[in-house]
Amino acid sequence: MSVATKEKIENTIKRLNYRPFSSARDLRTKNTKTIGVIVGNTSNIFSSLLFTGIYEIFQPFEYSVLLLNANNSGKEEQRGIDRLLSQRVDGFIIQPSQKKFSSYQNIIDSGTPLVMVDRETDRQPATINKVITNNYIASSEMVLELDQRNYKRIILICNIKVISAQTPRINGFVDTAKKKNIYVETINVAGHTDNWFEDNLYQMIQSGSYQTALVTLMGPLLFKVLAFCKRFNLAFPRDVGLLSFDDWNWSQFVDNGIDLIEQSPLDIGRKAGINLYHSIQHDLKNMRSIDIVPVKRVQGGSL
Repeated sequence: MSVATKEKIENTIKRLNYRPFSSARDLRTKNTKTIGVIVGNTSNIFSSLLFTGIYEIFQPFEYSVLLLNANNSGKEEQRGIDRLLSQRVDGFIIQPSQKKFSSYQNIIDSGTPLVMVDRETDRQPATINKVITNNYIASSEMVLELDQRNYKRIILICNIKVISAQTPRINGFVDTAKKKNIYVETINVAGHTDNWFEDNLYQMIQSGSYQTALVTLMGPLLFKVLAFCKRFNLAFPRDVGLLSFDDWNWSQFVDNGIDLIEQSPLDIGRKAGINLYHSIQHDLKNMRSIDIVPVKRVQGGSL
């Protein structure tokens, strides 16, 4: 096939928004009894528990649940969306890897139900449900607690590339800390080595005499901070305070326990599953644009 012919075919496919069906059976049935779940990173505990919650909802209805990893890449995510659309899935649940909701317009154009989870896209229509955690409010309330404990500086540790649930957490800390005259710094580990992170964090801690709290904005970052404290022989809360957002309470076994803001990806998955199932069944009378699954404050001995 010549290059010109290939390009002509590809342009025609794009113009007609054509996607080949995965089997002849799809042409004969209204529903495939399959849904697609796309997450940013399948290697973390959040994705595992999220998927489990979704599966619990759809399994009794004999649905197959397909899980795809976007690797926090917009390009990979779009490939997954196109693949699942070609298989005519009955609905999508997506933890978005792209910031603009317009990137998901092809799902809307196909008429396929969609629920977004965890991360918030720009300009998402109110007609599309999203299930999130009360990140901003939880962070704001945590500043008030740190103020009562006499912390005067907060160092936020994040891993943000394009879109993340960590962003509203940062905003909650920063906005409320200004009102309390608490100094906030942020260190983003994205694209950096562990040595870079540890060296820069140590310099930040040594740069002032403030009583300082380290806050990891996602569970995997807590491991990095624990390794950092071990390397520099820092004890919490003697030398620094330590708080983490996390998805399960494994850190209760570290010393006297780590203070946590614990979210429930299992409940997020269940709620998203319920909402998507109702959407597939065209039962939208009680559907809201936003559902919030609240976090739980887990007391430890690190502050």
